[in-house]
Amino acid sequence: MRIRRFARALASLALGAAGLASAQTLPIPADRFGLEDVFELEWAADPQISPDGSRIVFVRSGFDKLTDGTRASLWTVNADGSDLRALLAPDRRAGSPRWSPDGRRLLFVSRGQGGAQLFVRWMDTGQEAELTHLSSAPGGLAWSPDGKWIAFTMFVPEAGTPLVSLPSPPEGADWGPPIKYIDQIFYRADGEGYLERGRRHIFVLPAEGGTPRQLTTGPYDHGAPRWTPDGRAILFSANRRPDADYQPNDSEIYEVQVRSGEIKQLTDRRGPDDGPAISPDGAWIAYTGYDDRFQGYQVTRLYLMKRDGSGSRLLSERLDRDVGTPVWRADGKGLVFQYDDLGDTKVAFIDLAGSVTDLASGVGGLDLGRPYGGGSFSLASTGRFAFTATAPDHPADVAVAGPTGAATRLTRLNDDLFGMKPLGSVEEIWYTSGFDGRNVQGWIAKPPGFDPSRKYPLVLEIHGGPFANYGVRYSSEVQLYASAGYVVLYTNPRGSTSYGEDFGNLIHHDYPNHDFDDLMSGVDAVIAKGYVDPANLFVTGGSGGGVLTAWIVGHTDRFRAAVVAKPVINWYSFVLTADGLPFFSRYWFPGPPWEHAEHYMKRSPISYVGNVTTPTMLMVGEEDWRTPASESEQFYGALIQRKVPTAMVRVPDAPHGIAGKPSNLMAKAGYILGWFERYRRQDPKATGGR
Repeated sequence: MRIRRFARALASLALGAAGLASAQTLPIPADRFGLEDVFELEWAADPQISPDGSRIVFVRSGFDKLTDGTRASLWTVNADGSDLRALLAPDRRAGSPRWSPDGRRLLFVSRGQGGAQLFVRWMDTGQEAELTHLSSAPGGLAWSPDGKWIAFTMFVPEAGTPLVSLPSPPEGADWGPPIKYIDQIFYRADGEGYLERGRRHIFVLPAEGGTPRQLTTGPYDHGAPRWTPDGRAILFSANRRPDADYQPNDSEIYEVQVRSGEIKQLTDRRGPDDGPAISPDGAWIAYTGYDDRFQGYQVTRLYLMKRDGSGSRLLSERLDRDVGTPVWRADGKGLVFQYDDLGDTKVAFIDLAGSVTDLASGVGGLDLGRPYGGGSFSLASTGRFAFTATAPDHPADVAVAGPTGAATRLTRLNDDLFGMKPLGSVEEIWYTSGFDGRNVQGWIAKPPGFDPSRKYPLVLEIHGGPFANYGVRYSSEVQLYASAGYVVLYTNPRGSTSYGEDFGNLIHHDYPNHDFDDLMSGVDAVIAKGYVDPANLFVTGGSGGGVLTAWIVGHTDRFRAAVVAKPVINWYSFVLTADGLPFFSRYWFPGPPWEHAEHYMKRSPISYVGNVTTPTMLMVGEEDWRTPASESEQFYGALIQRKVPTAMVRVPDAPHGIAGKPSNLMAKAGYILGWFERYRRQDPKATGGR
């Protein structure tokens, strides 16, 4: 009887949460970007420029209403913007395009016999061939310099030894799913679930097809392969320590001989060494990394060493920013790379003396939900490069730039949508933190048709990470809040990347304490502009932003309502249940929680839940293994026992990236707006912009 009564209570709770958005009309006019418009978005990814710089192949993606998934196929456009067209049938899923060195063939991944396979297409005739019959999806594709071989990585399963041999069920019996026996420190991963035993290894394959040959072995994961100019060896990054799983931040650069399989270690230091790139003459290897000091944030720098691994030196000493994806220029006089600076992702050139020249900005647009960094570029032998370009008014499009910059946007994949549904304008703001007077950068999104003489409600939207950054990029969630009549503030408080190592490490062993001051100072700065109603403030954030939202409602009652998405609520439980078991307690805390319990709890929002009076909704993916659902459940359980207005939205089958499916992106914004509308002050003299 008690069990049935408890089950009915659970069902009523689920129905109550599910009915919130549908029972409440959201204030988004039909002529503005609305929830269902999310399904109409398109974006470009992985633009690959031909060796001669004349043509770009890219992945054109969009959403599918019927499958609630993503469709992606290969398109091509000339570098002057002409001849934009589909390379493959629009309904054929494909990705990872890679030009052969002579530009005559294109390698890509598409569905074939038995799953994802490698295909090659002759660009003059359109003829195709399926090269492989792989059991696992290939990654890290790389042509050999002579175009005769292809290197790639692939997951190779390992057989586990069962603890005990049990009798098998009789024919026709159903004993349920098999029991999981777990004895690994990495046993599940967000977005993947419980992990199959095995490792990712490097393979080589003749360019005309055949049987792949495995080059690496052992209980280690191996990074993307990079051929040496003579085609005799392949460079890669890997953590091949005997205790690699317990020391996850200590990779080195290796080379493997293609013919013999002999492996040689080229770097040797405590810290991650990644992204090897060998110079055109084969004399130098550039790579990224840092000397590990067990800090929460450490700037990834660019290094240069001789071909044999000797003479290593720091090349990017003058740049206090993270260096990513270095690629040698064809003349061997330097490298082109990607980095984030003040909330903007850039492509830049660094010469062999360490001097940096910016070539393009506004790179990104691949995170459709929130304005995070990202994006990619590719470089032709001519020095021209293609990249994903974004701005607050559009997701990723294809753009090109020459060796000295002067970028040109080639595609406008969302002009049809945003030509009918204008977006809110976005402006930059700098303000002073009330804690220590530091300058903090942020952005203000205003509703379409903004009228500065009116008073608008404000949403403070907080980024996760915490070592990440928001910036001058497209964001569906921000634009949906603006469409509903809210002014939106999003900032990069202390701990954010793109401002240097000192700024990022202001939260080392202190997060989320003084981010609070940075965020509240930002709210005050926007209120001071005169168009925000100070009695109509709302706050939300996901992941690290969820941590800070929960911290905020435990330290102030100035917000009318809050939505805490996929948070950490209790650091003690988090470091023992998240999917990075050997990482978080070592890098984000002074030691394990059983040795520093007071430190952990002092930084945990659960410790201040007794102060909360703000109506607070929790949101989490039910397959989130980065910040497991148990974190949200703790806060919900405490709030509902205290009779603070609360609710919990659980997104079925969703990992940490709740908004991965278009319906979930739509629902996430819808539930947040629904919760805010429930508590929004409706005085027409005090609010506006609907």
